[in-house]
Amino acid sequence: MPVYEYLPHELARLSVLRKATGLDLNQIMERVRLAQEREARASTGPQEPKSLSELHIAVLQHDQWRRIAHVTAELQMPVYEPAEDPRAIRYEQQRLRRLEEDRAHAGEPDGQAPIELLRHRVYRITGRPLGEQAPGGADFVIHLMAGSLSEAASRAWNAYGRPDGPYRGNGHQITSVEQVLPEPGELF
Repeated sequence: MPVYEYLPHELARLSVLRKATGLDLNQIMERVRLAQEREARASTGPQEPKSLSELHIAVLQHDQWRRIAHVTAELQMPVYEPAEDPRAIRYEQQRLRRLEEDRAHAGEPDGQAPIELLRHRVYRITGRPLGEQAPGGADFVIHLMAGSLSEAASRAWNAYGRPDGPYRGNGHQITSVEQVLPEPGELF
C-alpha cells in the first residue's frame, strides 16, 4: 500500500491556513507580528544540525502569514477565506496531485489504489549530557517527524541517550519532547 506523508512545509502551511480562516486583516497583521517575533527568537536560539529546525518552522509560518496578509489586503477580503486565495487553491491542487501520483505508482491500473495517510507530527526534543544539572538552556535541541510522542522519544533516546548510540560519549538525558506541528489539538 502506498503511503502519503505530510511534509513539514505542508504541516506549517496547513496550520497557518486553518488559523487564518475567518480572521480580518487587523487580526492577520497581529499574527504576522507574532510570527516575526517567533522567527527572531528562533534565529538567536541554538542552531540545530538538521534542516527541520525551530528556525525553519518559524520562517515557513512567518512567510505564510505575510502572504495571507498580502492576499487579504490585495483582494480586499473582509475576512480571509482560503477558497478565495489562488495560491492556497494551487497548494491544495499540488498536494492532491502528489497523492494521485503516489496512487498511480502503486501499480493499480485505475490509479485508485488505497493509500495510507501518515499522520506524523513534528516534535521538538531537548536534552543535556547526563550528570549535568545546570539550570537554563539545553545542550541540544532537535526536531524530528514521528507518528507519536513515544516514537519521537524513542528515536531521540536511540540517537542521544544510549552510550553506544551514534552520538557516543557519556550519553544524554532527554529533558522534554513536545509536539510543535501541527500544534496540539489540530487535526489534519
